[in-house]
Amino acid sequence: MSDLLRAENLTRHFKIGGSLNRGTLHAVDDVSFGVGEREIVALAGESGSGKSTVARLLARVYAPTAGTATYFGDSAQGKPLSAYRSRRDALRYSSQVPMVFQDPFSSLNPVFRVSHGVLRALKLHRSDLSAGERRAEAARVFDVVGLGAGMLDRYPHELSGGQRQRVGFAQALATRPRLILADEPVSMLDTSIRIGLLNLMAKLRDEEGVSILYITHDIASARYVADRLIVMYAGQIAEAGPIEDVLAAPRHPYTQLLLSAVPDPKAPPPSLEAMAAATGERGEPPKVIDPKPGCRFRPRCPVAVSECATVTPRLLPLGDGEVACHVAQSGAKVQAF
Repeated sequence: MSDLLRAENLTRHFKIGGSLNRGTLHAVDDVSFGVGEREIVALAGESGSGKSTVARLLARVYAPTAGTATYFGDSAQGKPLSAYRSRRDALRYSSQVPMVFQDPFSSLNPVFRVSHGVLRALKLHRSDLSAGERRAEAARVFDVVGLGAGMLDRYPHELSGGQRQRVGFAQALATRPRLILADEPVSMLDTSIRIGLLNLMAKLRDEEGVSILYITHDIASARYVADRLIVMYAGQIAEAGPIEDVLAAPRHPYTQLLLSAVPDPKAPPPSLEAMAAATGERGEPPKVIDPKPGCRFRPRCPVAVSECATVTPRLLPLGDGEVACHVAQSGAKVQAF
């Protein structure tokens, strides 16, 4: 499968602190991955892992400190995002790679009807349409996301959280996207509503041909909807591969830790020790401010070896996927959690 968007060694650092305690926050370090045509890729990890920063780099909200991201939707050879300098190029890219944000309650202006954002996007990105054609297209995309044209004239306060998030997908879909960057779109919704949004993402992939980069901390929802899984920890990719392969036989200890935190409804209640391990209370939190060489998961890893303290593991092919773990790459079976 050819890549629609490809990140190579993508890096983003932030300067923090005052003049006396100046430091560098390594939000994203040397991240490489691709998203193919008609594919849902889940980018998973705990809070602070850098996954939302990756989405903002791909949305051109941030400029990378190092590395490149290349979009292949405009040409077979691809075009680096840094080359989209003119307003026309920037608008074309943002129309083909829009973003759906996490909070459905603050992403819509309460003063305007929910049709406002969709019609505005159509006027900005598809200026060839007349006012009547824009209204008809807005009705069409509302139907696609399961709202119906009757919702166009409602105000945000009249919609539920799930309906508001569908409006966000309708706004993205109105610009004829190739790839949607979905930043934790279901994390603020009730569990009963999430399944509908996940089904919507699968529908957009299968029926509209839209690829999705799905940012999430929820492994269960990733398994339900994604084709591939990328696991991030402390700004770096720990493991990546076809989602069923990664979840059936996780090779990185951090992936195993994430899976151990997913509750099994048939299992007996866990002990306090098991709960502490599953919630990440084993060892120290990752150091991402001026980090030293070595594996950033080492303080929490029960299978760490001496090499982990001094050498940063590279993401290398292993089986059908990739893993950044010295122990796994040595051929040893990793069973940490």
